[in-house]
Amino acid sequence: MRSTKTDLVAPTSEMPNRSSRRRLPVGAEVLPDGVHFRVWAPLRKQVTVVFEPSAEHPNVPEPLALTSEAGGYFSGLSTTARHGMHYRLRLDDDRRLYADPVSRFQPDGCASPSQIVDPGLYQWQQPDWPGISIEGQVIYELHIGTLTEQGTWQAAEACLPKIADLGVTVLEIMPVAEFPGHFGWGYDGVLLFAPTRLYGPPDNFRHFVDEAHRLGMGVILDVVYNHFGPADNYLDQFAGNFVSSRHRTDWGDAINFDGQDCAPVREFFLANAGYWIDEYRLDGLRLDAIQAIMDDSPLHILVEMTRHCRKVADNRSVIITAESELQHAELIRPEADGGSGLDAAWND
Repeated sequence: MRSTKTDLVAPTSEMPNRSSRRRLPVGAEVLPDGVHFRVWAPLRKQVTVVFEPSAEHPNVPEPLALTSEAGGYFSGLSTTARHGMHYRLRLDDDRRLYADPVSRFQPDGCASPSQIVDPGLYQWQQPDWPGISIEGQVIYELHIGTLTEQGTWQAAEACLPKIADLGVTVLEIMPVAEFPGHFGWGYDGVLLFAPTRLYGPPDNFRHFVDEAHRLGMGVILDVVYNHFGPADNYLDQFAGNFVSSRHRTDWGDAINFDGQDCAPVREFFLANAGYWIDEYRLDGLRLDAIQAIMDDSPLHILVEMTRHCRKVADNRSVIITAESELQHAELIRPEADGGSGLDAAWND
């Protein structure tokens, strides 16, 4: 696999699948010499990582003041932080602490501490899975929270043999980004890198994908890149330009893909798209309501996102599909013919 920033170091029996450099441009990254934190917060003059005790880690490091970088970024390395520790971010002297916008897991929900997650600890059982192409697929749309009474990855995994027996070849998982409350279809996600705690921890998601691959089924994820959920959304405390002043959608402000300070916003969403392909070995994405992804840039974010997903997948084949009310044919034309290069359009 290839990471967002650099090639990963090949794992050995003694060493997990961990690079000596960051996989993502922002967030908490477990590295060989500690945990590196990087945050985009151009509205702030200081960002501090505050570690919080948990049952698993009652003793935690002292707060870590991050160093200011150009462009509103803050970063720093903790040599004593570890996988599984909990943390939140203090912005300037604000008494309120905030979850990391790029948190990989929120054990107790959106407003709770974030958890440091080392994705390299999971040992993939189907490392040679080649991926999927669009031709001949039978796609099954699946909501983890309602497929079973338990509503978890583990319970859903037990259903996979029966789903495979139906002739299904691809599972399309409805959105899983963390959201407030105890039930939801997933379309009001707030923390886009954190699979919701309601379905189980991140490695249960990975095991679900592993088992689907063992049974010969691909797994793609429905992702929402046209708006953020309104409740428990604190991105405006970090940056004022996550949303657009140029465009509006049916859900309110559009995402800022083409306005002032849009580069870090584009980076955030490109990183998220590649993250699911890389760290969860997913076989592609279904992009929700792309008519509300508004971008007047010379290179549209959908084209850049599709390129990025294919690059991150490396030697695996992935499919990128999009829901579009407009049903424009150029979406699925190859880039060489002036199209966006997606594999298919979702027709309601």
